[in-house]
Amino acid sequence: MLLKNIKSPILRYGILAIALGIALIILFVLSIYLGAWGKIAKKEELSDFQYQRASEVYTIDSVLIGKFFLYDRQPIAFESIPKHLLDALVAIEDERFYEHSGIDYKSLGRVAIKTVLMQDQSAGGGSTLTQQLAKNLYPRRNRNVSNIAVDKIKEMIIASRLEAIFTKEEILTHYLNTVSFGDNTFGIESASQKFFNKGAKDLMVEEAATLVGMLKATYGYNPRIFPERSLSRRNLVLLSMANNQLLSKEIKDSLIDIPIKLDYREFDNNDGLAPYFREEVRKKMQKWSLDQREEGNEYNIYTDGLKIYTTLDYNMQFWAEAAMREHMASLQDQFEKSYGKNAPWLTNNKLIEKVVRGSSVYKKLKAQNLDDAKIMDSLKEKRSMVLTDWKGDKTIEASSYDSIVHYMKLLNTGSLAIDPHTGAVKTWIGGVDFEHFKYDHVAQSKRQVGSTFKPIVYTAALETGITPCTYWSAEEVEYENLKNWSPGNSGDDDETYLNYSMEQALSNSVNTVTVKVLEKTGLDNVMTMAKNMGVFTKLPKEPSIALGTGELYLNELAGVYSSYVNDGKAILPYLIEQITDKKDSLLTKFEPKRAKTPAFSEETRQIMIEMMKSTINMGTASRIRTTYKLKNDIAGKTGTTQNNKDAWFVAVTPKLVHVTWVGLENHEIGFRSTALGQGANAALPIFAKFMQELNRHPSYDTITKARFEEPDDRIVRLLDCDPVKRDGFFKRLFKNPDKKKKREFQRKDSEG
Repeated sequence: MLLKNIKSPILRYGILAIALGIALIILFVLSIYLGAWGKIAKKEELSDFQYQRASEVYTIDSVLIGKFFLYDRQPIAFESIPKHLLDALVAIEDERFYEHSGIDYKSLGRVAIKTVLMQDQSAGGGSTLTQQLAKNLYPRRNRNVSNIAVDKIKEMIIASRLEAIFTKEEILTHYLNTVSFGDNTFGIESASQKFFNKGAKDLMVEEAATLVGMLKATYGYNPRIFPERSLSRRNLVLLSMANNQLLSKEIKDSLIDIPIKLDYREFDNNDGLAPYFREEVRKKMQKWSLDQREEGNEYNIYTDGLKIYTTLDYNMQFWAEAAMREHMASLQDQFEKSYGKNAPWLTNNKLIEKVVRGSSVYKKLKAQNLDDAKIMDSLKEKRSMVLTDWKGDKTIEASSYDSIVHYMKLLNTGSLAIDPHTGAVKTWIGGVDFEHFKYDHVAQSKRQVGSTFKPIVYTAALETGITPCTYWSAEEVEYENLKNWSPGNSGDDDETYLNYSMEQALSNSVNTVTVKVLEKTGLDNVMTMAKNMGVFTKLPKEPSIALGTGELYLNELAGVYSSYVNDGKAILPYLIEQITDKKDSLLTKFEPKRAKTPAFSEETRQIMIEMMKSTINMGTASRIRTTYKLKNDIAGKTGTTQNNKDAWFVAVTPKLVHVTWVGLENHEIGFRSTALGQGANAALPIFAKFMQELNRHPSYDTITKARFEEPDDRIVRLLDCDPVKRDGFFKRLFKNPDKKKKREFQRKDSEG
């Protein structure tokens, strides 16, 4: 009726069109509300949504060193969010946040008039923080115009429901826990840890403003990539805080003059402290989650926000890695210079080809059914690439073939420090560079252990009743029933006429004597002792194991040596103390695993400690005292394998056992000389430099100032003898030093 009274047909049809448009809009909104354009989360679902949370890895002293995640997110409670962070967020993103109920109609009007009608792109958006939270929870899938309209209305509906369910504080908390900061980093806590290496609760005002400023464009305002843009945006946030009376003008002016100071820390598996350790923790956690599943519990280490508290000591690990880098850089330089132009990675084409054919890139091309000629052509194709050594990264024109040869010459290492009474791992270095060498020389690598096996032989000998002051001829023997095997000594001195006490023979690592001690003790007794002391790897049942031809894991060897300060009981190194869920409720606590009964007597234990102290004080590891001036109570053993391929050093202190191996990934390359490649030179310095640093910090006095107990009087008497005796005149007269003594190795009946 009203339309009929309007005489102008243009006006009448105009009003009709507007009414129809409004009706269509209402129908469009209603259809979205009813789910015609896709499901909209109900209040019940919104009230119980769960974050995907990164699991966190902590040291024993509660330092965060790593995360396992699909999305890097660490949700925090409202109480952990500083007020100035909330103020910054509200001031720049939604200044009427506390006044609206999820939708800011005033802002929507401004956007409609300025952006749509006046085409003013500086007018900004009309989304509230609550709507942005809705978008965080239910990200947009498509970017065309119709879908954007649908998504906007959905977000408004969800925002209204969120406001009905949660308080303003809860909405802000959920928003800050879900918002993206780019590079797979979600939530303010993860962003704070990444850019400033601190928790959100410790953010300064200017730091909080920097992170909040990123939210407009996480890449464009990234302070690491675009520091000037980020600074300008941060200052705009501070200005908005001041304009909204959330920051005084004086404080705002003082903060604007402060430059952005990042303490950037990427949680990258390849970087950061203890990457090999973190990878081993990840493997242990995967096994734990599988075990839990069998018990009916479902835990995902990438999404459930578990907290993994490890045994690692942050400072000790930091110093251990620094000591390793310092020594290995110097040793690598000496190693390459010792070979010069005759290095096997330069001249041994047969070896180079073998290494290339064993590489992953060669195998990948081979799997594509390419012939060798095409594979080699592909591998030798030059391109720009980064090659790394101890001098740093270098971008050059090189081929995959060049890269393989380059890394072929790099020395590697593995080292481990554990508490010998519990097996708790304190430091763990699986290699020199996790990015380029994923193979872990602590947990994955088995290498010949050389003379570090000798204490097991001597321990077994003492247990069979052989006394420490029994003398053994150092004369070299050729064993006819062992394919004329003739173990010799590495020293240059003529030892034909010398007879060593057990202490002197062990401390100076005399091979000829060790084989004779094993012969007298019995191979079976030595094998049994090794097992009882914690050797779980199957050893070759051959007399040559006396010289360490058996291959063991580094962490296995650490457990073995721990028995000498752990009442004779073998210990198994472990990495994780406990696991809690996202609410800090304890899920699992790990207990040390050690043998129930001692592998040897207390008397033998004390004798072995005294004998291995002699190794440090006057034997093959004496540079601990002379070069590095360490005065700590230390026992230990060096080890060097045949052709100088593996260098070892084991240090035993009352509160710490430290094992180090140095060598090359390729078993076919060794050090050019024993002087360079022996355990005392190639491996020992890593421990020595680490211990020097430890000594500088009084907080570690319980380790560094720990003392071995004084040996009993009986032990002192048993060891009270001349270290070396020389053959008498007549014996020397009838010995020919140029002729090896030949005889059969005397096996016990059960040894076959």
